[in-house]
Amino acid sequence: MQVVCLDGGPIGTNTYLVADDNGRTVVIDPGVEADVIAAVCDERNWQVVVLAATHGHFDHVCYAAQAKARWGVPYWMHSEAVALAVASAEQAAWFGLELANSPAPDNFLNPAEPFGVGHLNFEVRYVPGHSPGSVALYIPGHVFAGDVLFSGSIGRTDLPGGDHDLLMQSIREQLMTLPDATVVWPGHGPATTIGEERQNNPFREGWQ
Repeated sequence: MQVVCLDGGPIGTNTYLVADDNGRTVVIDPGVEADVIAAVCDERNWQVVVLAATHGHFDHVCYAAQAKARWGVPYWMHSEAVALAVASAEQAAWFGLELANSPAPDNFLNPAEPFGVGHLNFEVRYVPGHSPGSVALYIPGHVFAGDVLFSGSIGRTDLPGGDHDLLMQSIREQLMTLPDATVVWPGHGPATTIGEERQNNPFREGWQ
């Protein structure tokens, strides 16, 4: 498995390109332009085969329509994230930005069902609290956590649908149960590990 993090979009969101050994690529959180994704994939001879959103906030889905139009591949998210995602242009307007709505997903990410392509098989972990329908995508050694857990921080809960206590429960039950060496790929900022956040995150008392 290979991971490329593209930091961009309107507010510096991490878009992840995750490729198996045959170059079949999952785009997690299409928050950068399709041309940027295409340039990276073309350089590596990777093929985009699926799009996935960890949640429905505008900065994580704002270029999903571009990507769908370019590659015509299936687009996945949790069913509870759809209402936010398809109204993402309205969310962006709250921040003074003009962006396209996300299209509706083709398929749903469900905790009881595996998700992936080729040699990539992710476990879907349901982690609400930052927003409705937030999920983390886990593959041994790596978790793509969206805006739930960051290096030295946690997701904000002051936006509609946020719930601080629920976020703490999600982190405690779905992320802190992973091995310490698991790399956390967050929706913003640098990567970290479960062990680092378990020991040093200033919000850790809330989930202990």
